[in-house]
Amino acid sequence: MKDILLQDLIEEASEKARRFHLYHNYQEISYQRNQRRLDNAPDKEIKIPLEWNDDPKHNPFYVLKKKNQIVNSITHKLLNGLYKPNKPFQKEIPKKGGGIRKISIYQIPDAAVSDRFYTNLLAKNRHRFSSLSYAYRNDRNVHFAIQDIAHELKEVPRIYVAEFDFSNFFGSIRHDYIFEQLEENSFLVSDLEKQVIEAFLKDFQVGIPLGTSISLFIANLICWKLDRRFEDEGVRFARYADDTIVWSKDYNQIVKAFDIITSFSKETGIEINYNKSDGISILQREELKSEFLATKRYIEFLGYKISTKSISIKDSSVHKIKNQISYLLYRNLIQPIATIPFKASNKPANNMDKDFVTAIMQIRRYLYGNMTEVTLKRYISGAYKRLSFKGIMSFYPLINDEEQMKELDRWLVSTIMNVLKKRKRIYLKHIPTFDVNQFPFNCTKDSLIIQCRSMVLRDKKGLVELPSFLRIHQALKIGLKNEGIEKVMNPKSIYYF
Repeated sequence: MKDILLQDLIEEASEKARRFHLYHNYQEISYQRNQRRLDNAPDKEIKIPLEWNDDPKHNPFYVLKKKNQIVNSITHKLLNGLYKPNKPFQKEIPKKGGGIRKISIYQIPDAAVSDRFYTNLLAKNRHRFSSLSYAYRNDRNVHFAIQDIAHELKEVPRIYVAEFDFSNFFGSIRHDYIFEQLEENSFLVSDLEKQVIEAFLKDFQVGIPLGTSISLFIANLICWKLDRRFEDEGVRFARYADDTIVWSKDYNQIVKAFDIITSFSKETGIEINYNKSDGISILQREELKSEFLATKRYIEFLGYKISTKSISIKDSSVHKIKNQISYLLYRNLIQPIATIPFKASNKPANNMDKDFVTAIMQIRRYLYGNMTEVTLKRYISGAYKRLSFKGIMSFYPLINDEEQMKELDRWLVSTIMNVLKKRKRIYLKHIPTFDVNQFPFNCTKDSLIIQCRSMVLRDKKGLVELPSFLRIHQALKIGLKNEGIEKVMNPKSIYYF
């Protein structure tokens, strides 16, 4: 046990240290970029996570230094039934719909213990969970759920669907229900594993902590009976933690599914959020008429929008993507020159706008990860056989709505043009003699695409080519067909929730 926990501790601390180094490097790069762009650039500021000041065992560098002493202590406590995690640091995260969500940030040694016992529990009990439960497992993921749902829905012109949302799922689970499920449903749980679960729940009168791995196993555990009841009723469903959608061709079955959800809510103490739950509706193709008042053309589930014809990125996710790209354009092209007095020192000259080049490369990295346009095109043409997809689009390998991709490409070009026009106006305001007939300020939409594609920078072609949603989608489509979902999806997809 000691050697295993030591390795787990090193991995946990090393990952947190790596993230802090990445953050530090990003701040340094931003500082150097500001030094080149602005006169009197602001000083670099490195913020230390708040929890590091709460206890040194939140600090990965301290933990790596003291790893042997820490592991000896934890191993002794575990073997003697004395283990109890230290009080976690509570961090409040704003919710999208208002209010806050409390995240428990456990000290690194306790996080390593939690992850180890979660891994062991999942390995022994994974086969007990429903194949239609997709969250927090190493044999299922969010994209498997989307693929299964989309396949079912495209087979029929109309179908009944039931969508439910729970209020405070993690924070309101009754503890007695958790331990009832451990005892009743043939889960393989050792006495030590049960003690560890009890230790992590001890400081909570109700609910399970958000922010620790062992809670992920518990989340699936408490829904075991819910999944089984759906299966016994014969309805199709997909569940990702508390996000649940049920569908059936039979209206009576979908009504029974609603009764099952209601019964589950009463047993577990988890209330249904009726204000956010769409309840029962009929999903059908646009050209069909319906006797139902509650009709839908699509459903939204886990970042996707799914209709009987296509899979798209859901509207709120599209909005986030647009916001991030708009921010990158603002951060590079507007913010450095929108100061009074005028501080910009990195002015465009001789058909070269360095800030524009930086903005395009950052947008590409956001969409593609570390791939260049040349690499992407060679993959699409078949010259490259394998790529590692890491950008934001790798969270959406299953979309087949090419019209949405084309629309996003049109939006991107239009937005870049609007930002360039504003950048030109600001320069003319401060420098009346500014040359507006140079690239990229003298471009139309079409000429901007062509000139960016043909521009040679650092003896390389394609560095300034405008990135394309459609192009990365085409590459993902090829990778999906040739290698499967898990080879092309972003590896962080398993942490969706």
